[in-house]
Amino acid sequence: MHKYNGRVVHQSHDEDGIIEIVEIEGVRSLHFGSDSRQSSMLLTNPDKLVLGYVRAMTSWLLFKDSLADEVLIIGLGGGSLTRHLLQHFPDCRLKAIESRKSVVKIARSYFNLPYDPRLKIIIGDGGQYVRPRTETHQERYSLLLIDAFDHDGMAQSLCSEAFFDACKLLLKKDGLLVINLWGGAGNPLFQTCALWIGRIFNWKILFLPVQGRGNIICLAFNENFPLFSMKYLRTRALALEQKYQIEFPTFLKDIKKHNASTLHEVIKF
Repeated sequence: MHKYNGRVVHQSHDEDGIIEIVEIEGVRSLHFGSDSRQSSMLLTNPDKLVLGYVRAMTSWLLFKDSLADEVLIIGLGGGSLTRHLLQHFPDCRLKAIESRKSVVKIARSYFNLPYDPRLKIIIGDGGQYVRPRTETHQERYSLLLIDAFDHDGMAQSLCSEAFFDACKLLLKKDGLLVINLWGGAGNPLFQTCALWIGRIFNWKILFLPVQGRGNIICLAFNENFPLFSMKYLRTRALALEQKYQIEFPTFLKDIKKHNASTLHEVIKF
């Protein structure tokens, strides 16, 4: 069976809809009933981050050189970002919130998500998990990654000002939020989310459009996050490119290009 120009190697349904695994030219991808790829893995090199938006979500590395404490991930998908963190940051501890139990099984079976004592997966709604924990988990996480989409777009429970308020409270004072926003700058939901995040994080935010895609990655920095000079970040981008084989210098150029109004809130000149 062929679909999305590739060979379907798995198809199943759960209460939230269809789940498909499609392979094309050595790349295995997760689909939720549309041609949009939720996750992809190069079969000959599973640790390589295939999708441009996933690589762009690693742009937090420009601003944070260590990760030895707790990370919260909302939206597991195929687990590309989770595997990347487990591989490169042996001292971090990850908690991933995924709404679909069947997606976790797929990540284990088809996308090399390991069983690792540093990783705890909770089946549940990301928004419903975060909001009640603003007191018990306050200032707990140094990094919060959000990539929660279904076939219709961004998960509805995340589309509220209260959700982003709660995210800020869960972050350490020098913590960092990274979220995949979909639809481009002309999308009303993007504009609304960007306004909420900007107000909540006092405009210490940066946007990184993903080249050739509709994704825009937003980085939001909590109040005590240190400022770095552009000179330092350029040097760091080159070193990160060598280490991870990811286009960090391009990320930095695009961040500078697209954030004229907020760049000075995060980067020293």
